[in-house]
Amino acid sequence: MAEVLTAEALAGIPHGFSTREGLESADVLPGAPLVKLKQVHSADVVVMREAGGEMREGDAMVTDRPCLLLGIVTADCAPVLFADVEAGVVGAAHAGWKGARAGVLEATLEAMENLGADRVRISAAIGPTIAQASYEVDEAFRLQFEDADERFFAPGREGHMQFDLPAYVAHRLQVAGTGRIADLALDTYADEARFHSYRRATHSGEPTQGRQFSAIALPAPD
Repeated sequence: MAEVLTAEALAGIPHGFSTREGLESADVLPGAPLVKLKQVHSADVVVMREAGGEMREGDAMVTDRPCLLLGIVTADCAPVLFADVEAGVVGAAHAGWKGARAGVLEATLEAMENLGADRVRISAAIGPTIAQASYEVDEAFRLQFEDADERFFAPGREGHMQFDLPAYVAHRLQVAGTGRIADLALDTYADEARFHSYRRATHSGEPTQGRQFSAIALPAPD
């Protein structure tokens, strides 16, 4: 069985973040159908009621239906899994810098609330993501953010800086009123043995199609 990473903040909810070995539905919730999206770095959230049909476009999903496995893929962007255990609502978001800046996290919380969740009860877990030490950006990148986001940029080599994507994601979640936020603090770029990294593959001239898989589902009713 593949290695499955879990977050204490989501205890009691079937979920998992994969390493480069991948993840099967049986590793999280055996027999649960998997639903995925055509991810496009947007702030669009899809409410999932059933598996099957044409793959929809968006970067986050929410559901209040048991045994429906919400799955997203990442390879440096932040995978974020959400759960309100009391309400019986879960969500999954693909939060790269574009999606996070556009509001995909806040949109996921709102969509969960529309299904009966309360954001003060929602726990959110940030899975393996490129860390600040590995994420070099230039001034043109920095200028796409607000002045108040300066805290997420550390000095780098001349003309460059280091961006803290996990901290930026956690900050957006906190400001939005998320009840509990956890970060696995695992760097996809630095840990080549465990994780795919789009940026690392690009820098080394290797194939870039490798992805991690993250998934969450509501358990079957008793």
